[in-house]
Amino acid sequence: MADTMKAAYLTEAGKVEYREIPVPRPTADQALVEVMSCGVCGSDVHYYEHGRIGSFVVDEPLILGHECAGVVVEAGKNVTDLKPGDRVAVEPGVPCRRCEHCKSGRYNLCLAVEFLATPPFHGAFTEYIAHPSDFLFKLPAEVSLEEGAMIEPFSVGLHAAARGGAGIGQTAVVLGTGPIGLCTVQALKAYGVSNIIATDMAPVRLRLAEKLGASTTINASETDTVDAVMHLTCGRGADIVCETAGAVPTVRQTPAIVARGGCVVLVGLPPANEVPYDVVALAQKEADIFTIFRYANVYAKAVALLAERRVDLKSMITSRYGLGKVPEALAFAAKRTPDTIKIMVNAED
Repeated sequence: MADTMKAAYLTEAGKVEYREIPVPRPTADQALVEVMSCGVCGSDVHYYEHGRIGSFVVDEPLILGHECAGVVVEAGKNVTDLKPGDRVAVEPGVPCRRCEHCKSGRYNLCLAVEFLATPPFHGAFTEYIAHPSDFLFKLPAEVSLEEGAMIEPFSVGLHAAARGGAGIGQTAVVLGTGPIGLCTVQALKAYGVSNIIATDMAPVRLRLAEKLGASTTINASETDTVDAVMHLTCGRGADIVCETAGAVPTVRQTPAIVARGGCVVLVGLPPANEVPYDVVALAQKEADIFTIFRYANVYAKAVALLAERRVDLKSMITSRYGLGKVPEALAFAAKRTPDTIKIMVNAED
């Protein structure tokens, strides 16, 4: 193995350059992973376009990419459960393990979390990363490395379904069928929800939603979503409403389509911090409202669901680029074409 590696750095908004940097050395509790697949996330695109997301600002050149999987090439001296050659999915957020949130199991809320590709922490659009072994998850032979990389966005869907208390006999609505929406559809199905209504404005995404588990789809560009949901549920509404589009109109629809005693799960982030919202309509239904921040304790479950072939993450990959084409991958993702779902950057060009 060489002493240096290639890494794609975001140097300013819209500009990516390659640098040769030292291969990281794993600490006693880390493993060195050769990155084989890394998905392009919406956050990567936002950093690429704007150089910041809220208070997270790219002040220094940053390696993007956090949806990744690879092969262990070296294990630290304290690592006993991994060895060279093991194929692993990388959970990108590493918490302190000591604070009240970590100790209660909600480590996604840890204020000291180090998350790949979130300033100031570098990501995985590179050849190797050193990562704590307890946040690496072995992949069984039947699960590909691309699927391993897709576990990261799928984990968001699993966390959303869990927060909403998804279960058998419920009706759910997923507003938006981008990557996270499609992952949420599959997560709800895995939790036992059989009646899943998915909405979007792109026919190609709605067709994929049906393939992945939605019982019914609504084209919001042709049909009023609220009227359609209430018709499909005989005026009752949905037990769980997952807003994954991150759009003001869909956020505002949630009180109208949630059932009495149901819940709303806000997954997507709207462009504005403040959104007009009918709190009275929600209160009159005594409906709960949940938010999510990333995920916690779901990677092992995601691996198991993949191994059992209860979910299909590979069909969401619509474009592939090599590591030498990261600028092209980000530029293409920024076009936001309706038929683009997930772009994957692989080690081989």
